Amino acid sequence: MFEAFGWQHFPLIFDGLLVTVQICLLSTVVGTVLGFALGLMSTGGPWWARLVSATFVTIVRGIPVLLIIFFVFFGIPLLFPGQNLPEYWAAVLALSIFAAAYIGEIVRGSILAVPRGQTEAADALGMSARRRYQHIVLPQAAKIMVPPGVGFLVVLIKDSSLVAVIGLVELTRAGNVVSSLTADPILIYLVVGAFYFVICYLFSSLGRALERRLDVQSPKVQITDALTLKLGDTR
Repeated sequence: MFEAFGWQHFPLIFDGLLVTVQICLLSTVVGTVLGFALGLMSTGGPWWARLVSATFVTIVRGIPVLLIIFFVFFGIPLLFPGQNLPEYWAAVLALSIFAAAYIGEIVRGSILAVPRGQTEAADALGMSARRRYQHIVLPQAAKIMVPPGVGFLVVLIKDSSLVAVIGLVELTRAGNVVSSLTADPILIYLVVGAFYFVICYLFSSLGRALERRLDVQSPKVQITDALTLKLGDTR
């Protein structure tokens, strides 16, 4: 006998919502760290680093995220017998790999978008590569990364629904469970869709607020700052 949809079903949906937010935030953190490494490798590393970065990004971006999830969840136990990943961590790892490739491209594009005159001025002042990246390139590139980075986070939240196929009870899977109990899929998926909309809207709003705070359209780091940094480096 089917149940009538009511407030008693919301705890399961809220638990799924919490899992969705957790795996997306963890994947974003891990993916950002790896993506920065890939972006730096592709713009300032030796040839082999650029090759590794380009190969990883091309492969990951060229296959569906669902296949990445399948490979992590089913492939790792086959490649490493006895190393079964729980659904939760398999989802985090798969989404982190997916995020790393796209964030790596965002980082690479943002670094290349910094006007060449900025780096030429830093080179003319004799700044080391590390200080050039630390004080001239990355502060400006970070501002450029904000809009596409927030956009990708919204995409990641929506694509995280695919981890339901490996049995993880996140928001979409919780909706499936409640739908099977109530036999009212239209109402349930409207509720689940509303929760996804609210999450994406909140992150988009936070992203726009961050853009305004950082003044993305007019970076404060200018060529003249390179001279200040150089003079300060003589101490």
